[in-house]
Amino acid sequence: MATGRTHRPATRSRGIPEATVARLPLYLRALTALSERSVPTVSSEELAAAAGVNSAKLRKDFSYLGSYGTRGVGYDVEYLVYQISRELGLTQDWPIVMVGIGNLGAALANYGGFASRGFRVAALIDADPAMTGKSVAGMAVQHADELEKIIDTNGVSIGVIATPAGAAQQVCDRLVAAGVTSILNFAPTVLVVPDGVDVRKVDLSIELQILAFHEQRKAGEGQESETETESAAGTENAETVEAETAVAPKQNRKGPDGDVPAVMPA
Repeated sequence: MATGRTHRPATRSRGIPEATVARLPLYLRALTALSERSVPTVSSEELAAAAGVNSAKLRKDFSYLGSYGTRGVGYDVEYLVYQISRELGLTQDWPIVMVGIGNLGAALANYGGFASRGFRVAALIDADPAMTGKSVAGMAVQHADELEKIIDTNGVSIGVIATPAGAAQQVCDRLVAAGVTSILNFAPTVLVVPDGVDVRKVDLSIELQILAFHEQRKAGEGQESETETESAAGTENAETVEAETAVAPKQNRKGPDGDVPAVMPA
């Protein structure tokens, strides 16, 4: 089986836009779920809904893969799984190293989805001597001094950084110098890398802050709606009083000698 160091995905050479590449894993996840339920075909509308995109965008994305589906039938699920997996480079073995085996790193190491998606955790690495030799997710943690040797021995081209922010750039520099060309960064800091090195950043605190923004906006919209309702009710009451006041002068009151004008002459 080919390793990550000997072969790169063909997406860039085929001119597939980065936005499309970012959506391919969403399609693959939805298709894999359909495949597990033995669903043979799926329409663009159904697949788009499952992936959280609109069907026109999905059809455009698939056109870059040379897959157009069959009118009245839809897309062949198993073929699309293979096609997208091939484009993403998941039909081969991608050894990865994970650096920083604290709480987050240990949780990532125990994630069971790597192997089923074409990724093999080649090593778990930590700078703390107390961690060396400890078993995490069935693997012995190795010391950071062995990083370059591990990368070379396993042909690693993808690294995962789960260290504290202060150590992340140094770890990144060592990974790059050792030949790693793709990095998944969980450290809460921005990494500086040379051209030719791809970095994907995952920052849970930023995602939570974005959610907090939306929650605040929704709460604000609710308050505005209540204020508008109260304002509308007040305006309606004022209009009613004004209307009644406007009508009142036109009404005559009865007196003992007949009609009495509402306003008596001086």
